[in-house]
Amino acid sequence: MLMRATDRFLCGAAACLAAALLVVSWRSAVLDAQWLNYPTAGVPRTAAGAPNLEAPTPRTPDGKPDFSGVWDIEHNRPCPPDGCADLYVGREFVNIGSTREGGLPYLPWAAAITKKRTEDLRLEDPNSFCLPIGIVRMHTMPLYKRIIQVPGMVVILYEHQVTYRQIFTDGRALPADPNPSWVGYSSGKWEGDTLVVQSSGFREGIWLDANGSPLTPEARITERFRRVNYGKMEIDITVDDLKAYTSPWTVKLNQFIVLDTELLDYVCTENERDAKHLVGK
Repeated sequence: MLMRATDRFLCGAAACLAAALLVVSWRSAVLDAQWLNYPTAGVPRTAAGAPNLEAPTPRTPDGKPDFSGVWDIEHNRPCPPDGCADLYVGREFVNIGSTREGGLPYLPWAAAITKKRTEDLRLEDPNSFCLPIGIVRMHTMPLYKRIIQVPGMVVILYEHQVTYRQIFTDGRALPADPNPSWVGYSSGKWEGDTLVVQSSGFREGIWLDANGSPLTPEARITERFRRVNYGKMEIDITVDDLKAYTSPWTVKLNQFIVLDTELLDYVCTENERDAKHLVGK
């Protein structure tokens, strides 16, 4: 059985870098298996025959931007002053507020618990125990995801934990009293070429990043999806959680199309041997 050879980012930057490089080498070693070298249909091409990633955004029959495809996080930004290690797993995976001047606007208790979780080497991170990690971290997780767009719904399939997310675009309102969920409940509408998604109904204990930035059940998350061109998607994420932060805050993430490959299962409980060694600081 094939399984992604990452760890669960239990350690610091060096370990994260090593794990990310394992992702690359692991995927390269199995290129002939499970459609990992199967041509993507309908790719626009340059006159020389190369994929034209700057071609216009594809559209659905009703004229809306089509987000369908396999997507990956951004890996190719300039190195930050403290080095490139976080770049391989995605800077925002480690610290969702890394690109915000001054960081996140924590309330005192949220700043304290984030500091403690970081100092404790993520001892209580849900991801360290193979639990779901929530919709924000799924955008920064360095594993592929596939978006499927159909009338009334956008579905995101994740390699991570072989899981899914549903975004309803059929006009339904968010549930008033939902059963708390790891991924919450998501309803989207179009504003021009931007898909605006509102999500709520989150359970207690979700982390927004590996540093342990908290999300409370009272939170509402707004995502604005824009497909800039064939190869690039932008996602503005606004977290409105006044139980943990002094004001709503927004981060921008870039995602990039991945061609000629498919998703692979990554189930971290399969052959899991790390949790028993977690000791914290």
